Amino acid sequence: MGVPKQKHTKSRRNKRRSHIFLKAATLTKCPKCGQPILPHTICLNCGYYKGTEVIDVLKKLTKKERKKKEKEMKEKEKAAGKEAKEKPLTWEEMSKK
Repeated sequence: MGVPKQKHTKSRRNKRRSHIFLKAATLTKCPKCGQPILPHTICLNCGYYKGTEVIDVLKKLTKKERKKKEKEMKEKEKAAGKEAKEKPLTWEEMSKK
């Protein structure tokens, strides 16, 4: 069995361990509702995955909660529609801001 001849210093040990750490999860925006989600997963807010509804989120809610959720979804769709209709800025307009 191999036995070390000399002690490894703390700096040598820490250099070896410099790549062992947790990385922050990369989140993407749901194209339907805009909530941050993990990639390749169903959005738990709206129930959509790749543009198709997989889970009916409104089914399990009470009548009051369902009405509130539908209202929020309509407002977000309207806001997304307004952003799409806005014309792109010209170079002069961008320099003014």
